[in-house]
Amino acid sequence: MVFTKLQSVGNDFVLIETADLTYDWSSLSKAMCDRKFGIGADGLLLLIPSLKADFGMRMFNPDGTESEACGNGLRCLIKYIADIKLAGTEVSNLNIDTIAGVRKAIFVRKEGKADIIQASMGNPEFDAAKIPVSVDKHMGRAVASRLITEYPLTIDNIDLLLSFVSMGNPHAVYLQDEPVKEFPLAWIGPKVENHSLFPKRVNFEVARITNRGQIDIRVWERGAGETLGCGSGACAVAVASFLLGYTDNIVDIILPGGKLRVEWNGEGEVLLSGIAEIVFTGDWKK
Repeated sequence: MVFTKLQSVGNDFVLIETADLTYDWSSLSKAMCDRKFGIGADGLLLLIPSLKADFGMRMFNPDGTESEACGNGLRCLIKYIADIKLAGTEVSNLNIDTIAGVRKAIFVRKEGKADIIQASMGNPEFDAAKIPVSVDKHMGRAVASRLITEYPLTIDNIDLLLSFVSMGNPHAVYLQDEPVKEFPLAWIGPKVENHSLFPKRVNFEVARITNRGQIDIRVWERGAGETLGCGSGACAVAVASFLLGYTDNIVDIILPGGKLRVEWNGEGEVLLSGIAEIVFTGDWKK
């Protein structure tokens, strides 16, 4: 089984081309993503045929669960398509069919390779039932008649005020004044992810706004743990911060693995930009 390893801001993936959706990809993801006994990755990407778009994508987490959305995974998949499948062509626009919907992407070539890749992450969703999050209507508050924010959650005597956003997958955003490196994410992250407040678990972001155009974040990803980067998490933080009036419509998100740029003016689709790289290719013995 031929695979390609890719990464974006340290968020790394194993990619396989396939038309077989009956295979046990969940078990394979567990084996391949294992950093001691496998290749090591934050997820398994499947590049599949699509009748709705140019290509299709499925993504499986290291624990074998399937993710509805993955921003960095999407851009890594686009990097692979641009550099491998469309090498030598002038194509610079793609449509990718995902579980969360068809996503549009554009990229600029530099020395024949895709350089900065911008992908649509779809419209953010704020309805509690669609995120999903089991909120008490008497707690928290709403901003711009949409964003549920300042929702209290206490984990081991740490009080969190959360904002909830779906980017095709659920996110809980915690804004704080202290540097994000000081937050005990390895301890608190899994408890937030698996809290009963979230029927389908949740991605948890800890963020600190440094100015109107920049936010530092760390992310505990559902099914993967803390990662060096998270595209959908970057988008969720940018959306919440914009609606709260703290940032402008274009913001740089600084993650442990590097920088992503998010653009959103309060309506329509969120745009995510950054680099993606092919690391190596290999063969996996079935």
